[in-house]
Amino acid sequence: MYLENINSPVDVKKLKIEQLNELSKEIREALLEKLSEHGGHIAPNFGMVELSVALHYVFNSPEDKIVFDVSHQSYVHKMLTSF
Repeated sequence: MYLENINSPVDVKKLKIEQLNELSKEIREALLEKLSEHGGHIAPNFGMVELSVALHYVFNSPEDKIVFDVSHQSYVHKMLTSF
């Protein structure tokens, strides 16, 4: 599993591009599990999985700032930065 080894955006950059698809799959599974238990906005976050992974792969977060238009799109960002 890749998600359990992500402690910061630096860890995302260590993955090969082929591994990013598996990371995205794991993120979707984790989102579905948590949001099914506790409620929340599933659709906006599911739509942001690959984009959030790509942003953290390409840019240098937190030095490069990422702005979300609604907080419902930031769950994946939090998963990749708040462990």
